[in-house]
Amino acid sequence: MIKLKIMKKLRVQIALYYLTASAITLLLMGLILYYSISSVVLREAISTTETAVDKSGNYLELYIDRLKAISSLLAKNPELITYFSPASTVGSKEEGNSSLQGTIFKEDILSIIDTTINSDPFIKSVIMVSKDGKLLSNESGLDMSMSGDMMKEQWYTSAIHSGSMPTLTSARMQQFSMNKENWVISISREITNGQGDNIGVLLIDIQYKVIEDYLFDLDLGQNGYAFIINDKDEVVYHKDPTYFEDSQKQSSLKNILTGQLGYHSDNNTLTRTYPLKNADWTLVGVASLDSLQMIKSQLLKTFLLVGIVLLLLAASSVVLFAGRITAPIKKLEQAMQEIEYGLSEVLINEKGCYEVQSLARHFNDMIIKIKGLMVEITEKEKYLRDSEIKALHSQINPHFLYNTLDTIVWMAEFNNSAKVIEITKALAQFFRLSLSGGSEITTVEHELEHVRQYLFIQKQRYGEKLEYTIDFDDSLLNIQIPKILLQPIVENALYHGIRGLDRQGHIDISVRKEGENLLLIVKDNGEGFDLKRIDIKDSEKVIKLGGVGIKNVDQRVKLYYGENYGVSIDSCIGGGTTVIIKCACP
Repeated sequence: MIKLKIMKKLRVQIALYYLTASAITLLLMGLILYYSISSVVLREAISTTETAVDKSGNYLELYIDRLKAISSLLAKNPELITYFSPASTVGSKEEGNSSLQGTIFKEDILSIIDTTINSDPFIKSVIMVSKDGKLLSNESGLDMSMSGDMMKEQWYTSAIHSGSMPTLTSARMQQFSMNKENWVISISREITNGQGDNIGVLLIDIQYKVIEDYLFDLDLGQNGYAFIINDKDEVVYHKDPTYFEDSQKQSSLKNILTGQLGYHSDNNTLTRTYPLKNADWTLVGVASLDSLQMIKSQLLKTFLLVGIVLLLLAASSVVLFAGRITAPIKKLEQAMQEIEYGLSEVLINEKGCYEVQSLARHFNDMIIKIKGLMVEITEKEKYLRDSEIKALHSQINPHFLYNTLDTIVWMAEFNNSAKVIEITKALAQFFRLSLSGGSEITTVEHELEHVRQYLFIQKQRYGEKLEYTIDFDDSLLNIQIPKILLQPIVENALYHGIRGLDRQGHIDISVRKEGENLLLIVKDNGEGFDLKRIDIKDSEKVIKLGGVGIKNVDQRVKLYYGENYGVSIDSCIGGGTTVIIKCACP
């Protein structure tokens, strides 16, 4: 009977209900936070690992592209073609003059070989072999099978039919050894005359160390690893050399490549592949997400500790204050209902209990602080807005500067000073417009000039493969807009739409006014993608198809003009892509 009376006391009931509700709430919140944070950390770890693998693969692609460009220039050298052509086709009737001219050509070609090797520390050797057995190289004493008719040599004909694909070899004609210091990556190219007939073969050997250097900073966890395999299921790279001679280990790599890719929860690993577009190689990264398991364990311990502490605090507080707050709580509730009509202070009843008076005074202090904070927040919003915009600007891809400087160096090596000057001026103008004197605002005229300089520079790299047009109304040139809106969109069209085409790519840029809106339109005839495969209402997914560049532009436009403005995309496979940036037009 006494126990029943105790249980019916309001103070006891409040304590029991409060503790029960607190325990359930803490448990649910802990579970929700645990799985939510674990999911976020997992997605971030997966995204970071996939980006790292793709970035390493992209660097290898760029390097191989550069080597192929160098091999193409060397193979098409007029002096080399003349030197390797049979004497009957050279056209010289005087043997003495022909011999002297051949000596001059040979010295010039050797000079070009030395220049090529000095331009890249990873290039080990450049070898040029004519069909009739002439040999030009920076190395002496080469161990290569030679004859008067090189078409009878297997390595010679294999080099012709290799299609300029990079191949892992070991010191050319020697048997493949396990000494990595002798390993080279060979790129071969057929040398032909004006009629397309074979007159020789060009070989460029790159140190195997170049792959290790490009993959050195690839973080795949404590037990993770990366390897490269070609389309013949041959191992091209693995940090453990035993994989090159152990057939069982090679089979395990093939199983990884043909098995399920992505995240494996059973062993907490992530498998990511990156097929190199300019080679028959596939880069595979197998990451062990060690940090994810550590974070999960730490989260669980933290939530348990915090939950226990909070339950103890709840138990202590309910025992001490439940009795005091039950009696006067109704009066205080009635007084506080007036707050529903605005942020006004509660009148304190001097005859009320101390707890209610104290709570009312704290509430009034809170109202005063809230008013002050609201004013402070209003002042800080403008600063936050500017900070977000500057942070978004910092996401612009830095590869453009690297590629442009690489193009300038490449042209300088071939003494094309006129093009070097033109590209340098265009690059200077491009960055001058990018900076805009520190202002985040520019005009339509300057924005169009900015993207015009960008396309001019890219035109020097892609040549006839890239064409573009810029159309605008003169009356719109002085309208002010956020800067660097068009260039990220054009860059995305170039790298994701046009670069992989086997035909000429075209980018159309136009600016027009539609009602109260200013439309900046970028249209390309590139590869496109299928919008039906995603929910078109989910604009975030559409924006992510373009990567950081389009997302950057969309966020900045929304920051300036509001959520009703931003980027929209229309695309179809094989039909190109159209990107429209909608801004407010004053």
